[in-house]
Amino acid sequence: MTEPAEPTGSTRRTPTAEQREDGRPANASSGDRDPVPTLEQGDRGGGDRVGRFWSARRVPAALLALVLLGAAGLLLYDIAAVRADHPAMRWRRSLADGLAERHLDDVAVLVGAGIAAAIGLWLLLLALTPGLRGLLPMRRDRAGVRAGLDRTAAALVLRDRAVEVPGVQSVRVGMGRRKAKVRALAHFRELDDVRDDLNSVLEKAVRELGLARTPALSVHVHRPPKKG
Repeated sequence: MTEPAEPTGSTRRTPTAEQREDGRPANASSGDRDPVPTLEQGDRGGGDRVGRFWSARRVPAALLALVLLGAAGLLLYDIAAVRADHPAMRWRRSLADGLAERHLDDVAVLVGAGIAAAIGLWLLLLALTPGLRGLLPMRRDRAGVRAGLDRTAAALVLRDRAVEVPGVQSVRVGMGRRKAKVRALAHFRELDDVRDDLNSVLEKAVRELGLARTPALSVHVHRPPKKG
């Protein structure tokens, strides 16, 4: 027996986009890849708290380590010498006698205590503060990626945008972590018009910097001093 032939003119149905198991369009080839997620589609790190960059503080740490190492080594050497029936060093005998004779309200004792307290507070301040004040943290658009912008570079960007405004002769920009101060000299046009244009241009420029904390903008426009 022979199998019945397909009717003439019949067409074989191909799976449509809804019938594909992998959910791809029917005309997609096996080598097509999923589209790369954009900032709106991918995982955004904007929800993470963006903190400042911490300084390694290598110089203060190295100096403190050297001082402590030298003092501990000298004290241990003197203790070992005393244990070996040698006399203690003169500086340790003088220090012990001085501490035994001086009162707590003595000027030298108060000065030494004040210096020691100031050094301790300075070290605590270095340990508890991030440092790197010249580096402004930027927004985190990707998890695990951090970026920073130098304050000088940010000030140069704002200055370049400001000098493009008609009527502006010169600009000085002071870029801080919370505020950007702009002082401009206008040699023609009304000062109010120049100030409005500067506010519009610089507000856009500040947003385009991509900083995690958008600094407040302070714009001052003056006339150049008259000669003679």
